[in-house]
Amino acid sequence: MEAANSNSNILGAGTVLQALEARRAWREKEQLSPHFWVLVSILGDLVMAILAAYTAYWLRFHTIIREFGNFDAMTFRQYSGHTALGSLSLILVLAWQDIYHQNVLLRTRWVSSKIAKGILVWTAGFLAITLALKLQPSISRVYVMLNGATALLLVLSWRSVFMSCLRAPGRIEALQQRTLFVGWNSEAVSLWKTMKRDQTGAFDIMGWVRTGSAEDSQPADGDVPCLGDLHEVEHLVSTHAVDMVVVADLHGPREQMITLANLCEREMIQFKVIPSYFRVFVSGLTLETIAGTPVLGVTRLPLDDTFNVMTKRIVDVVGATIGLMLSAPIIALFSAIVWLESRGAVFYRQRRWGFNGVPFDIIKIRSMKMDAESAKGAQWCVKDDPRRLKVGAFMRKWNVDELPQFWNVLKGEMSLVGPRPERPELIVGFKHQIPHYNARHHSKPGMTGWAQVNGLRGDTDLGERIQCDLWYLENWSVWLDLQIMILTFFKRDNAY
Repeated sequence: MEAANSNSNILGAGTVLQALEARRAWREKEQLSPHFWVLVSILGDLVMAILAAYTAYWLRFHTIIREFGNFDAMTFRQYSGHTALGSLSLILVLAWQDIYHQNVLLRTRWVSSKIAKGILVWTAGFLAITLALKLQPSISRVYVMLNGATALLLVLSWRSVFMSCLRAPGRIEALQQRTLFVGWNSEAVSLWKTMKRDQTGAFDIMGWVRTGSAEDSQPADGDVPCLGDLHEVEHLVSTHAVDMVVVADLHGPREQMITLANLCEREMIQFKVIPSYFRVFVSGLTLETIAGTPVLGVTRLPLDDTFNVMTKRIVDVVGATIGLMLSAPIIALFSAIVWLESRGAVFYRQRRWGFNGVPFDIIKIRSMKMDAESAKGAQWCVKDDPRRLKVGAFMRKWNVDELPQFWNVLKGEMSLVGPRPERPELIVGFKHQIPHYNARHHSKPGMTGWAQVNGLRGDTDLGERIQCDLWYLENWSVWLDLQIMILTFFKRDNAY
């Protein structure tokens, strides 16, 4: 049986190698290098930026919009300096977003998000700089806003056409990153699935090679072929146009790994290592120098940056103030309904774990009967929970019971967005049972969070919830917080 499986693998690998040779030959037929297409993308973006500037000028001074403000009609020549400065600075901002690189040409969603972010930053920055420098003629704020909007529309439209051109057969092969895995384990599976989910075709997974360590394991579904052993990598590199080598198994022979790294350096191949010793906050990995020796470690997350913390706090204070004022009548109404249905305190204080594990009292409108936990103690609410009040089910579904937590946000105990705080008596053993549980306490708890908008609330899989919380901490941005706030109004799965 083992011999049969071995022969099958060899035959399968041989067929794959023939296919890889054919794809390499197809790639070599493409006469235009990836650098040419990068140059085309830059020139195309520049043309769209100039066209957007002219369109914004026309809309501002030659349509009904000219009635807004006290700007006199100006010729395009008078505004040519602004359009030239704006167009060139926009390309520089997009370049700052790292979209002009051959390795990202096919990553449509990633590039589009970077373009949107870059144009938003450029719009605000261009307006601030031109007003601060008092350029003549005076620049119209409406013009700048129109310029940003038209640039976003035109650049993304042009990019859509450009991407279709890049995906033409015979051309996409020259732009794909042909990837070879060294070793196969759970980390390799995770990365492979991520690459597979990428529908743009930016990655061409060739296969994997064995390292000979106990970590190696054959892919269960057989979609990723085994192309041989570690010592065969040099032959694969020389005959199959490998662009990137990803080392997933760090337990292979050290000397062979060093040889592999040197080989990739000589052949100008990207050499990547999956940092399997780090299980959380991998995006925060940085290389620092200690006494002249380079050391890899998790040193910084987005919310370790003081500016980001201040920005998040400003958003929290402004949002909580507005939220408290708007929700005050709703809080008063439902507090009265709760009191009429179940006489007693309408506000419920509950001990929760906060930032760095410091406990605080969370405030909610009471959605359950008085002494609801006197019989069985603390427990999560479940579907059709008999402890709930009649109005409680409605409040929990629409998050009305959480509205008083705007006060917790103003006090600095919570944030508008973050990992939801848990009760100490429910999670006392979780830090031992669930990997990385306490890592979620690196930020303030939130009224809503990434896990909640993904349906992970209440009595759901805590492991998945923790993964969502950790992903949020690694990928935090103001835009992500705003997205989660909006989704909270529409995502109410498991809200009971």
